[in-house]
Amino acid sequence: MPGVKCKCGNILKTGGVPNPIEWLMISDNEYDKYINEIDAEELYSTMKSMLICDNCKRLWIYWDGWQKPPTSYTLEKD
Repeated sequence: MPGVKCKCGNILKTGGVPNPIEWLMISDNEYDKYINEIDAEELYSTMKSMLICDNCKRLWIYWDGWQKPPTSYTLEKD
């Protein structure tokens, strides 16, 4: 099963469907294009994938699809 190694060392598995650590995001502007009947495949193709590390809670966002490296975001430390 494919995966991404998080900076904390945890392997984020990307092959499962559905994937409990993958979230799909869409901008409010993009979503507004789907006010009538929705074509699920077309909607899915506009969404950005985000993985959440179940160890450190770091977010890995694929802004430009799975062919480009993701951007990682960490929680702020208080």
